Amino acid sequence: MSEQGSAGNVIAALCNIFIPGLGHLVQGRLLAAFFFFLTTAAGYAMYFLIFPAIIAAVIHLISIISAARYKPQP
Repeated sequence: MSEQGSAGNVIAALCNIFIPGLGHLVQGRLLAAFFFFLTTAAGYAMYFLIFPAIIAAVIHLISIISAARYKPQP
């Protein structure tokens, strides 16, 4: 994964669509993967409260964008 928009970032973004944080795990970013998975799962688990589910959906979208735009430091 050499630069933004590379095939690795596209694969990571696609992984995040299905399981939040999985794309970050593929990229080797363990802390980000853990954060996005837990916050999104907790928000979706509380879907009956509506507000946490909306926040979880926004965080899910942010995780997809974050994986797609990731550029490793040299």
